Amino acid sequence: MAPPQGQMRPGRQLAVLGFIFVVLYLLVFFSGGASGGWKDRLEPRLGLDLIGGTRLTLEATNSIDGKPPTSENLEEARQIIESRVNAYGVAEAEVVTEGDRNIVISLPGQNRDLTDVGSAAELRFRKVLKAADGSGAVAAPAATPTPSGSAAPTPSGSAAPTPSGSASPKVTSSPSAGGQGGGAPAPSASATPSAPASPSAPAASPSASAAPVPQSIQEQRNAVEKKVGPAAWAAASALQAPADLTADPSLAEKLKPFGALSPREIAVLTPQMQFNVPTITCAQLDKRPAASIKDEKQQAVACEDGAAKYLLDVAKVVGTDVDDANAVLDETSAWVVSLNFTGDGQDKWTELTREAFNNTGGACDQTALGQDGKCRVAVVLDNEIVSSPEIQGVLTGDSQITGNFTSTDANKLASQLRYGALPVTFEQQEQQNVTATLGESHLRAGLLAAGIGMLLVIVYSFFYYRLLGSVIFLSLVLSALLVFGALVVLGRQIGFTLTLAGIAGMIVSLGVAADSFVIYFERLKDEIREGRSPRSAVPRAWIRARRTIISANAITLMSAVVLYVVSVGTVKGFAFALGLATVLDLVVVFLFRHPIMTMFARTRAFLSPRVSGLGRALPARSAEQDSPRTSRVKEA
Repeated sequence: MAPPQGQMRPGRQLAVLGFIFVVLYLLVFFSGGASGGWKDRLEPRLGLDLIGGTRLTLEATNSIDGKPPTSENLEEARQIIESRVNAYGVAEAEVVTEGDRNIVISLPGQNRDLTDVGSAAELRFRKVLKAADGSGAVAAPAATPTPSGSAAPTPSGSAAPTPSGSASPKVTSSPSAGGQGGGAPAPSASATPSAPASPSAPAASPSASAAPVPQSIQEQRNAVEKKVGPAAWAAASALQAPADLTADPSLAEKLKPFGALSPREIAVLTPQMQFNVPTITCAQLDKRPAASIKDEKQQAVACEDGAAKYLLDVAKVVGTDVDDANAVLDETSAWVVSLNFTGDGQDKWTELTREAFNNTGGACDQTALGQDGKCRVAVVLDNEIVSSPEIQGVLTGDSQITGNFTSTDANKLASQLRYGALPVTFEQQEQQNVTATLGESHLRAGLLAAGIGMLLVIVYSFFYYRLLGSVIFLSLVLSALLVFGALVVLGRQIGFTLTLAGIAGMIVSLGVAADSFVIYFERLKDEIREGRSPRSAVPRAWIRARRTIISANAITLMSAVVLYVVSVGTVKGFAFALGLATVLDLVVVFLFRHPIMTMFARTRAFLSPRVSGLGRALPARSAEQDSPRTSRVKEA
């Protein structure tokens, strides 16, 4: 075999390894989520079986009538909630159904905030038809609550600012997406003449309420009518627009009972009554069950910032039209939620913005128009409007929801949208802390087993390989430090939680690491037995052993990947830990073990059979023959 080409410079590989360590532990001490003292920053996330956690019970209903959901809907909701709390499959969360309407969620860590886990996150894009004051003040209908001053058109077809100013979220076109923006109509839109309002986009007409009312809803509506009294019900039914109570004090007295209705009672009223009765406030509307405005084929009423009350058109774009949602940093380093639409969803979104931009058929009332006289589109999440931007162009590409988002807020919203709408509505029943299922004694036993395994490997390596045993010892220490740092960082970034199953995966990886040592060192002995000097045997042994080491680690890694994909629960955590430790072992093999062996080969101690551990493989030679200079002459 021809000698290896070129001369290796081990300092470069060691410098790369040092750089990896510096970056990793900078992330450990200073990355997002690092808080408290240095001891707190060095703590990985531990699982339910080791430190206990938080348990939340959610009670589910499939509609506002209070009936239990179907078993299919309950299981679908369980899967969606599990995806939310365990997106990467390594958070070791437990999500199980209990009875015919309960879902129990358990997460590692005491006093966890799980209040938003069961939120429905039903996304609807609805055109704003009318706007009114929702504060409960006895006043005339509110004009469009946009900020004073002019709003310059945005260059990429973005939406105008929201009513509450730039601090509130808004929808814009993605910088990389196409759009027909500016202050003038887009060519494709200007070619379409104004036409009467389409049936699917009525103005403030009661057509949406003309659909058959379920008997259970009608019964509840009759109960509300009886509660408020015939006079109040008749006065509310006669309203065609939000009433000016200052002009008719007697009407204010008649409508006063509606202000005492519960959110569930408000939910059974028609959208026109919810909007037109001024004593029905946003405080009541925001607390309605999410299912009360779930039907995208019906008009709806919702509030923005707890003050502006909007009558909304049917939903032309829904959450299932959104293909993906991600929290990203925009050009100004602000957190935004990027929305990618499906093929059909993009067509619906473009058509909706075209209708809003042209105010087709005059569907939008004057109170609902933005500063530039264009319709607004409300982004409705459950019962609340998170944004109501004025559409200043036809948006033909992906969009962004922007605002004063923190990283946590943006990721939570993106997670809710990405994992879909829950098919049922949940109410939180109880949240409590639970004790560890195994406890600290089992954690200590697992760590003790890992320590004993590593100690046995090190003792055997020093006994059998002597000086080379120090290479094994240092490699294992470096691997352990890399794995530990990775556990801490991954715990913060993707929620990786270490359980006894994960510890077992790392113990198994010790055997894989030991195999790579044996392969390399035995290959080195074979090269020396064939008559080569230690200096030349090291690179030759590495070339011949490298393929076997990579193959063995690749098989282990593939096994871990397959196990991760097909498994669930703690087995997934075992597979992740095994794969992580295997990858980091390869990093140490290439960036430390081989370079340090190259450096050892240049020392006199490496040439001694009793010190190096090469034993009888290293023939007895004179000092002159063993000198590095003589070796170089012979190799030449």
